[in-house]
Amino acid sequence: MRSNVTAAAIESRKLGRSAVTAPRIALGCGNFGGVGSSVEFFGAGLDEAQAFAIMDAAWELGINHFDTADAYGGGRSETMIGNWIRSRGVLPLLTTKTYNPMAAGADHGLAPERVTRQLQASLRRLGVERVDLYLAHDHDGDVAPELVVETLQRLRSEGLAGAIGVSNYDASQLRAALDAGHIDAIQNSYSLLARDDEAEVLPLCAREGVSYTAYSPLAGGWLTGKYRRGSEFPAGSRMTQRPDVYAGFLRDDIFDSLESLEALAAAREISMAGLSLGWLLSHPDLSAIVIGPGSPAQLLPVREALASPLEPGERASIARLFA
Repeated sequence: MRSNVTAAAIESRKLGRSAVTAPRIALGCGNFGGVGSSVEFFGAGLDEAQAFAIMDAAWELGINHFDTADAYGGGRSETMIGNWIRSRGVLPLLTTKTYNPMAAGADHGLAPERVTRQLQASLRRLGVERVDLYLAHDHDGDVAPELVVETLQRLRSEGLAGAIGVSNYDASQLRAALDAGHIDAIQNSYSLLARDDEAEVLPLCAREGVSYTAYSPLAGGWLTGKYRRGSEFPAGSRMTQRPDVYAGFLRDDIFDSLESLEALAAAREISMAGLSLGWLLSHPDLSAIVIGPGSPAQLLPVREALASPLEPGERASIARLFA
């Protein structure tokens, strides 16, 4: 497959202290065959043809890092990526994760034997011998941090993962993991509407050499302009599928901020989504973002963000809108 010239515009950064270098934009594959790790949506989401179209478009744009998890779609996401790899004859950088159950009533968590078993199953579905980054998908209070880190480090030493890390950890949980041994990366929710990590997690990552990746950079579509004050939610949107996750955004001050962001975006002749992604990419301590388009057309904001970088002063002004 040929590559688009835009690929040169996507900067790459090293993942922690590992030898893995990854681009600052990754394709989130959580909607392939489901809606994230939600068991009730396994088999829903995007079918394989739709997933293939998105992966083709992302690759053409120069996005060669695909982010998935064993529980996305109950394994369907990894299977679709593996099928795409075999079909296209190319190999993207791969991130996968484990913690959540693969089926209703199935086991979950970070017990060492389960993590080992789950990674081996992920490799089979992906059709590869190793992944570039392997993450604990959530914190497990029933397993000591030392055991979690020891297991991840062992899998890395066995050549099954190039770099290791965690996801959905707060500052105290990340500190405990780092006290147990170095990890390379963390992936947390971060956007203009989700900025809790600015207080402690991002500074801790900067001090300790941990790469920080933001998922849900558009806050479930809230930063795209699809949700309007006083209007019904669009059919099939996250607010119709998982409204509880974003219920806290249903406030007048949030709508005020979104309307101000829309005006700024219009003045720059860019979409709200493109401006929001550009705001993230302008953060000096943020290693990468994971974007999860529902169609190839939804990759347009990535192009906009790459073409319209923000200066520090512009970033600060946008941040104040959501202070």
